[in-house]
Amino acid sequence: MNAELRQLQQQVEILAKRIAPIPWKPTYGYSVDGALTHLEVDSNGMHYVVVERGQEQLRRTTQDVDELLYWVFASITFSMASSYEVRHRVPDQDFRRLLFAKQAELLHRLNPVWEVRRQQELSDILLQAPFSDTK
Repeated sequence: MNAELRQLQQQVEILAKRIAPIPWKPTYGYSVDGALTHLEVDSNGMHYVVVERGQEQLRRTTQDVDELLYWVFASITFSMASSYEVRHRVPDQDFRRLLFAKQAELLHRLNPVWEVRRQQELSDILLQAPFSDTK
């Protein structure tokens, strides 16, 4: 693993400790497939990559380490919030209410700016697909 990837790994590990040990952390420089994230660094920048069944499904590239870390933790906190929502589901309430709130809470613990950014993204989603509570 090159020095840049090692440094990214250290930053991810430091941040991950703020929200608990998590199984969804990325790998570095290689894919384990299964739609799990891995990170790459080369002369073109830092890459957030998702491979599933041997096919690259997503590749985002940036020069900004904060941007890359946001992508990593937006995904991780979404998975964590999804698991939380399933265990704490509120009958007759759109499941996204609890999921989005939990994700915002987790992102805030990592970086309040990331929480604000995600809230804006979620606002845009809710404009297209508003909450749909059954009561």
